Amino acid sequence: MKIWYLYLVRCGDGSIYTGVSTDVARRLAEHRSGRGRGARYLRGRGPLLMVRKIRIGDKSTAYKLEWRVKRFSRADKEDLIKGKIKLNELRKKVALN
Repeated sequence: MKIWYLYLVRCGDGSIYTGVSTDVARRLAEHRSGRGRGARYLRGRGPLLMVRKIRIGDKSTAYKLEWRVKRFSRADKEDLIKGKIKLNELRKKVALN
């Protein structure tokens, strides 16, 4: 079974992008290339800096957490980056929805 990760990338304009992948380094390289499989949102927003990577486990949970985090306020995303919001708290929030 592949291990899935939730990751957050800070863009050059200060925005924060959230994604999931089994290979975060490869995915960041795709985003940085600005073409192909990289997220359209990130094109032209470089430089891109990986600011947090969280081991999730299974694919289903990773996508549910991604959906939830993408709806976080900027302040909550910053707290997640700083480690003020823990994975257990995220899982509980996903379970409630």
